[in-house]
Amino acid sequence: MISKLNVKITALLLTTLLSGVVSAQQNPVTGYAPVNGLKMYYEVHGQGEPLVLLHGAFMAITDEWRDWANELAKTHKVIAVEMQGHGRTADIKRDLTYENLADDIGGLLDYLKIPNADVMGYSLGAGVAMQIAIRHPEKVRKVVVISAPFRRDGWVKEANDAWPNFRYEMFKGTPAETEREKLNPVPNSFPSLFDHIKAAAMRPYDFGADKLKATKAPMFFIFGDADGVRLDHIAEMYRLKGGDLHGDIRPHPESRLAILPDTTHVTLMNRMSIIVPMVNDFLDAKPSKQ
Repeated sequence: MISKLNVKITALLLTTLLSGVVSAQQNPVTGYAPVNGLKMYYEVHGQGEPLVLLHGAFMAITDEWRDWANELAKTHKVIAVEMQGHGRTADIKRDLTYENLADDIGGLLDYLKIPNADVMGYSLGAGVAMQIAIRHPEKVRKVVVISAPFRRDGWVKEANDAWPNFRYEMFKGTPAETEREKLNPVPNSFPSLFDHIKAAAMRPYDFGADKLKATKAPMFFIFGDADGVRLDHIAEMYRLKGGDLHGDIRPHPESRLAILPDTTHVTLMNRMSIIVPMVNDFLDAKPSKQ
């Protein structure tokens, strides 16, 4: 049984993602897209092929996540988004679901007149990225999935068991709350966002193995060896996209898998120097002629 102390420590570790030093901005183009009842904040960094960057729960385009945007913008046109209720995007009276958030990104691409793009997401954003490939296949070229399962039981049992013990009070005074309070247009609305995220985390979900398998976009699955997603579930995801074969004997899939050693769900965000070159190689790879 997970103690309340361990749950609180996990919450504090998660929010440290938002507490770094803000990196030098590269004068991004910013705006608000009117999609599905939201005024969704976005930033456009760099030039090149479009790459939509989707944050995790309780995150925004600040500090460490902006470092990722700036690094990826060296080789791509990065469209970084603040999803429903996060950062500068006000929450609305609508369930926070992967499907709803995926449709929002589809609407954003239409608003920006971008026919299709690569999509990269972390945690919550990774689940959204998979749903974009399922629900809006014509809008997606390639997908990078960092630490997210395609159904709720893909998490290890202790991860799912922890959520009922999470309380808003555990986040009070942490960067997750204080930084959002500085950005969000609705004062004192963090408790509402917390309730939305907790409900989403505890709600049973399953994107469907058949639907994931049927997606046309190649996917790069990136996990830590201790990030809370079951290893057999990770293998299942990769198999659905053509993995688990001998690449020297027959053509290997365009999809890829990486499991980083000594890495947790939270510390994956400290592995930017390892992950970004792998992502660039995946996104730049040409389709196999085999």
